Amino acid sequence: MDFNVKKLASGAGVFFTRAVQFTEEKLGQAEKTELDAHFENLMSRADCTKLWTEKIYRQTEALLQPNPSARIEEFLYEKLDRKAPSRMTNGELLGQYMLDASKEFGPGTPYGSTLSEVGECERRLGTAEREFLQTSAISFLTPLRNFLEGDWRTISKERRLLENLRLDLDSCKARLKKAKVAEAKAAMAPDFQETRPRNYVLSASASAAEHELRVAQTEFDRQAEVTRLLLEGISSTHVNHLRCLHEFVEAQAAYYKQCHFHMQELQKELGRLPNAFALNTHSTATTGSASEGLSSSVETDTLKIEEVQAPATGTRKAKVLYDYDAADSSELSLLADELITVYTVPGMDSDWLIGERGNQKGKVPVTYLELLS
Repeated sequence: MDFNVKKLASGAGVFFTRAVQFTEEKLGQAEKTELDAHFENLMSRADCTKLWTEKIYRQTEALLQPNPSARIEEFLYEKLDRKAPSRMTNGELLGQYMLDASKEFGPGTPYGSTLSEVGECERRLGTAEREFLQTSAISFLTPLRNFLEGDWRTISKERRLLENLRLDLDSCKARLKKAKVAEAKAAMAPDFQETRPRNYVLSASASAAEHELRVAQTEFDRQAEVTRLLLEGISSTHVNHLRCLHEFVEAQAAYYKQCHFHMQELQKELGRLPNAFALNTHSTATTGSASEGLSSSVETDTLKIEEVQAPATGTRKAKVLYDYDAADSSELSLLADELITVYTVPGMDSDWLIGERGNQKGKVPVTYLELLS
């Protein structure tokens, strides 16, 4: 028990001495040991790395999981060392709702069949998103978190220890300086008989202060070297994070490539399905043909492409966004990035245009084009 009390008292004394030294430094009443410029640059670089790694980590979390409640839930499961329950992505959930709606409306109807195709595509997009989230969490988020919760905590601990040892060192320097000043004053006293015992005490005090200073300097130098090695390891951290960043970009590129592929396939499938709007337009045009006599030239099902003539005005240039395979002889096959001339004819379905490439002519879907002029 006595040992613990002495240890507690000693610790309190050290804490008080450091507090006094720190306060006097802030007030400009005590000298402070400055670290070399290289060491200061290492610490500044480490602080900058920690700051931006933390920001990038938090924002990447928000990107991968926008729902704050879900992030908190995942955090709690991780801290409890339990596996978080699997949940459907928004794309998978939307796809499931569309498939259920398709069954209710009837897969044989235009709306039902379209819902079925779009629903399957949304499910595939949701699956791709799930794979992207899992890959990104492992290859990018985990290394960043390991740095913040592992390496950085070790660096911070050693830096705090270095700062404490610096305060001890500067306290020893201050005590030695005071002892030297007192010894010098005593040596200048005129009465040697009276001051001799005191001089012995002051000399012994100065010698003890010098010994404490040497010990403090050794401990400080040793801790400074340990801290320096840890700070120089930040370069390795940057190399590791660079590799993880490349993996994150690769995962993102693969994810968006999958999404682009699935959407292209969906557009092709939708182009082959019966269009309820077109059917309604054709029906209306057929009904009005008895009074107008013009339906044969505007119905897309009976439209004779070879008889269609480009108007004098209203033609435009368009850039093809995706490859398109013509479903029948009335349509024009397209190649991505090529330029074609497009125009419309009266009464034509708004989802289609007439496209021309040299001597070739045919219907083209608007969704595959970017109109330029």
